[in-house]
Amino acid sequence: MDGIRQAGFTQCTPIQAQTLPIALAGRDVAGQAQTGTGKTAAFLVALYQALLTRPAAANRSPTSIRALIVAPTRELAVQIHHDALILGAHTGFKHTVVFGGIDYEKQRLELGQGCDVLIGTPGRLIDYFKQHVYDMRHAQVLVLDEADRMFDLGFIADIRYILRRLPHPERRQSMLFSATLSHRVLELAYEHMNNPELVRIEPDKMTVDEVRQLMYYPSMEEKVPLLIGLLRQSEAHRTLVFVNTKRTAERLESALKANGFNAQALSGDVPQNKRLRFLRDFHEGALAVLIATDVASRGLHIPDVSHVFNFDLPQDPPDYVHRIGRTARAGAAVVHSHRPHRPGDRRPGGGRPGDRRPGGSHGGGPRGGGPRGHKGSPPGRSSHRGRGR
Repeated sequence: MDGIRQAGFTQCTPIQAQTLPIALAGRDVAGQAQTGTGKTAAFLVALYQALLTRPAAANRSPTSIRALIVAPTRELAVQIHHDALILGAHTGFKHTVVFGGIDYEKQRLELGQGCDVLIGTPGRLIDYFKQHVYDMRHAQVLVLDEADRMFDLGFIADIRYILRRLPHPERRQSMLFSATLSHRVLELAYEHMNNPELVRIEPDKMTVDEVRQLMYYPSMEEKVPLLIGLLRQSEAHRTLVFVNTKRTAERLESALKANGFNAQALSGDVPQNKRLRFLRDFHEGALAVLIATDVASRGLHIPDVSHVFNFDLPQDPPDYVHRIGRTARAGAAVVHSHRPHRPGDRRPGGGRPGDRRPGGSHGGGPRGGGPRGHKGSPPGRSSHRGRGR
């Protein structure tokens, strides 16, 4: 309870309220909830409860872990480790995080000294396991976080490798949490978990109420000037800009820096030490604009984000939910989606995007021209001024 108070929790979120009674009773659970609703705290609290109330095996060696948390990305693994150090500060457990791209020998030496809770990405976990740096024979708790992204990133074979080397599902507690529970994720759960109970929090609700959504219809050449104008107009102090490709992220970073914005691009091949520095600066407010791809940002907890700009709409609709979840954590924010104008785009009643129309709108394009703002809807569907959600 000291760790929970230290983390600032005073009441449960819906996913916590519905999964904790199951998990605290020692049963397996597969939970679905929107990004930013407290899934990490839910599985960490249940994990500590299990380790504190069930003694470790008498023949457990120092390098035999008691709990394993698997995350799809390096940034998410680091974030879980950060939260675990706060929530588990008074438990006496030793935590270790391992991930690729940095500090191979340092992580190997730290893990070789033994730990209770191991957090990591699939590739690095398997690498050290094959070298017998640690073993999973006495693992009592397993957590798979963002399981659907494991499939998207091609980690499913690695995940199955890990699961088959853990104790039998009946001899451990397993928890799976994700923003979406697809058929293939549920198949994995039923194959490698012990009759898990499913918890879905508003599965049919595509976006969160707290996020105010707007859509703009610029031409391709207008997108960068529009973004610059909106950034200046909104005085956004902690802003995420989402793009679909590394090339677009780098081009946008150069354009924003040339216009006086403190911006950095976060893509998959940025060196890990730089990635962590960018995220730290963004958390602390030293970096005003972070440009990210979906893979680089999935699952990150970034407090007090004021604006999210979808410079490119995602190819996969669920990624839109993950993107705006960055702002839902703050409770009140604005999402601007930039969809290139296409021939034939029309409003109800015959108007085209950008036509003047009775009724108010939030913001609008930069003064002096450009597309006007429109309250939003899920990606791929037009939304129109004066006709908000």
